[in-house]
Amino acid sequence: MKLQLALDLVNIPEAIEIIKEIGEHIDIVEIGTPVINKEGLKAVTEIKAAFPNLEVLADVKIMDAAGYEVSQASTAGADIITILAQAEDSSIKGAVEEAKKLGKQILIDMIAVKDIKKRAAELDQLGADYICVHTGYDLQAEGKDSLEDLRTIKSVVKNAKTAIAGGIKLETLAEVIKVQPDLIIVGGGITSKVDKKAEASKIQKLIKESVIV
Repeated sequence: MKLQLALDLVNIPEAIEIIKEIGEHIDIVEIGTPVINKEGLKAVTEIKAAFPNLEVLADVKIMDAAGYEVSQASTAGADIITILAQAEDSSIKGAVEEAKKLGKQILIDMIAVKDIKKRAAELDQLGADYICVHTGYDLQAEGKDSLEDLRTIKSVVKNAKTAIAGGIKLETLAEVIKVQPDLIIVGGGITSKVDKKAEASKIQKLIKESVIV
């Protein structure tokens, strides 16, 4: 299991400061959609330049023109690029093909997908590197729980790795770990804390101690 830090409500200098503080405790840093909307792909470029040994995910949430969008994010320095599961199969294929050509990975975001089981099985066949259960901010506010969706995805995928995002924090981490996703994405559960380094260290420690060999 890997730990991904999601950075959403920051500018580039703030992102760099946070990563400096906790970088040793994470595997992947996500440059979130709000950051990219505000700062552009230069946010990806600057973070990758500052932390070349850290995997960088660009949460561009591609919906169309997928090959082009993947190439742009890749050129900016992204190692992993996101596309929405709601995109057309031809777009998913285009994203996967371009990523493979460039030595990058594709994470497919299942946000707002109604038939999780059916779509996850299709995406697995289309060559996704990661399939991610994602409870967005609005559904988190309604108390939506992602774990059942994660179990469903794990029951059908044969090739892709699984990921989970949305409201995860130290207090809820043990329940997430029980389902054994390959990637756990934490945002505010770290960034909202006064001592971010201590929180990230605790989360990383719990993940490492819980890995099933």
